[in-house]
Amino acid sequence: MFGKKFNQRYNTIPKIRKQKKKNRFYVSKSKIGQKRILHSNKRPPWQWPAFLFVAIFVAVILVIPALIVVPFIQDDSAESVTAETDPVSVELQEGDSPFSVAVLRSQTDKIEDVPLEEYVSGVVAAEMPADFEIEALKAQALAARTYIVNHLLYQDESGEDDVTDTVRHQVYKNEEELRKQWGSDYTWKMRRINEAVAATKGEILTYDDTTITPAFFSTSNGYTENAADYWENDLPYLKSVESPWDESSPKFLDQQVVTLEEVEQALGISLPRDESISADITRTDSDRVKQLQLAGETFSGRDVRESLDLPSTDFTIEQKDHHLIFTTKGFGHGIGMSQYGANGMAKEGKTYQEIVTHYYQGVEISEVADTAPTLVAQEG
Repeated sequence: MFGKKFNQRYNTIPKIRKQKKKNRFYVSKSKIGQKRILHSNKRPPWQWPAFLFVAIFVAVILVIPALIVVPFIQDDSAESVTAETDPVSVELQEGDSPFSVAVLRSQTDKIEDVPLEEYVSGVVAAEMPADFEIEALKAQALAARTYIVNHLLYQDESGEDDVTDTVRHQVYKNEEELRKQWGSDYTWKMRRINEAVAATKGEILTYDDTTITPAFFSTSNGYTENAADYWENDLPYLKSVESPWDESSPKFLDQQVVTLEEVEQALGISLPRDESISADITRTDSDRVKQLQLAGETFSGRDVRESLDLPSTDFTIEQKDHHLIFTTKGFGHGIGMSQYGANGMAKEGKTYQEIVTHYYQGVEISEVADTAPTLVAQEG
């Protein structure tokens, strides 16, 4: 960008007479005192060619501003590092939680009283990858908050604790456990999770003005499951819906090889060794196993999955010598919200409201204070 201007400038500089001989000395008179002075035929600085002046000029333009700007760049970096090490709970304020949750810690057998929104953050951190899309994390936060509110409203259990920190209820991890698990990634991961929780603060899912059972799982087989086909009790908001985004999940396909002896022990049956084993399978609307007839015995898909610890109830069986090969699609019970499906929807630009209303049919987003005023009043 400077070339044309500088060339024009250079062409306007008068030509300086060149010495024909090099490295010789000549004598001239100085204007000061008319003294005879010995000069080299090498030009003094004021006689250098114009391009040298141009080069110096450009260097001055580029270097001096850089020297001025560098300290400010360094200061910005310092501020950025400081910001990264700031407390990660800035998005969650002390007054955000209307009540606390008594969590029985499985490792210590002690009860921790955890403010509601902090509890939700600990559940989201334990149940969903922190690098998922922010809208998927929001949907998970909504499901986690709804679960605990619904549990506290209708739990039959009595005792000092409200929930455990295991899959019996919802997996929960506190700050110390997450710092140990995530190490140097703790700050950015917790910032994302707290952002999602803060954005949905106080929101829960309801159906006919009543909190729902917000079931969720990892990965579907392309469809979610009807609650009645797995739990046997029908819930109108837990109906089978399409979930094509799950095919990108690393848990979408799996294969397990089980010995005949292991199958016999798990299911309590005897299998022939000298002939092929017949397996008759009936399936649900979502293509999961409804019933399996094996060696004259009938099992539900859920029984087989849980007894053999299979990832899903969508499986096929192949016999090879003294083994059965179970090929599965999906991961989890398949009811409610698919986490990888939610992430896929978020990648397509769907909001958390659109995600939850897709997987939980006919629900509304309500406020804890309006739906569960008794919980809020008890804390007060």
